[in-house]
Amino acid sequence: MAPTRIDHVLTISGDRLWLDRIARSQTALAIWWRGVPEPLRSLLAKLDLTTVEDLSVTVEAGHSLEAALRGAGYPQTVLAPLAEDIDLLVRRHAALTGEDRLQVGLGVVSAGSDTCFGADCGTLRLSCTYVGAGEQWCCADGRDAIWEVPTGAVAIWKGRDLLDPPLIVRRAPPISANAGRRLVLTIDPPSC
Repeated sequence: MAPTRIDHVLTISGDRLWLDRIARSQTALAIWWRGVPEPLRSLLAKLDLTTVEDLSVTVEAGHSLEAALRGAGYPQTVLAPLAEDIDLLVRRHAALTGEDRLQVGLGVVSAGSDTCFGADCGTLRLSCTYVGAGEQWCCADGRDAIWEVPTGAVAIWKGRDLLDPPLIVRRAPPISANAGRRLVLTIDPPSC
């Protein structure tokens, strides 16, 4: 079996519409290469991640998450810009999947989390690391070259329900690459 050609399974661009390329049959990962938007980046840099709770909620595309974020303890200064960015990503995921209801998770991940490579079951997962080191990934058939999705960049991962066996696997960054806590957003179809 020939090794996976990275240019066949990966698409990267600074344009959020580039995420649509995940619909190609052999594309396993689409990345919207961006940083955390300002002023959100500056506000999150000051946020004490020990003061907020993990959030897991099913939402309708087009409805704001601001109230849910408030309930999880996010300070008033962060609410509007964080909700605005998450709402944008929920709408993008809904446009890709045709799902009106999506499962949104926003969690604080501590150093030392599971660092084994793996692939999701399910269809499409959107992820974005707002604080800390981004997720790492590599081709499933060659783990000698490991890449990282930068903080703030948006990744759409194709799960095993759409591409099995997986062509790309991912993991949380190892402790050495992760100087503390990470704030990670995930968006999945509701059945995930």
